[in-house]
Amino acid sequence: MPTIRLALKSDIPAINALSNWAIRETVAHFSLQPEPDEAMLASWRDTHAMYPWLIAQSDAGVFQGFAKSGPWKSRRAYCWSVEVTVYVHPDHHRKGVGRSLYTRLFEILKAQGYRTLLGGITLPNPASIALHEAMGMRQVAELPRVGHKFGNWHDVGYWGIELSSEDRAPGEIQSVATAEGCDPSAS
Repeated sequence: MPTIRLALKSDIPAINALSNWAIRETVAHFSLQPEPDEAMLASWRDTHAMYPWLIAQSDAGVFQGFAKSGPWKSRRAYCWSVEVTVYVHPDHHRKGVGRSLYTRLFEILKAQGYRTLLGGITLPNPASIALHEAMGMRQVAELPRVGHKFGNWHDVGYWGIELSSEDRAPGEIQSVATAEGCDPSAS
């Protein structure tokens, strides 16, 4: 099994390389052009204090994939809901990397106080659907023909899971550092 840890600034080039591979080679990522490392670094800087970014690596330190989270919507009533995503390097598909990343990501998000996790999947994608459903997520929406890439229209499905079904008012969301007892901005 891979080692899962919080992503550091020094991990951004590897994260962005995998993201750019997905942009160039798949419809899983709806950007149309590869993005510079600086854009990914800015996104990490803007979000990682409250939304965990994780990487998976082998015992030898080989980068295997990443998972990250971010706000579902910007309005305050949505602040307990999070969008999650995971990308696994093609050399490490079907080896438990995605599941390991999501397992740890879900644990941290729950400890922070988030309630609902949502993940978008460009359809069809049986492997991603299987991963999300193995994590206990279920399909909650399907948006037809919302993205156009590689000359075709694509549907996107959303899978979701409630980390807590309590009816009482939720508390304030903790930072990643508080939930993890560490400094996620270390480099």
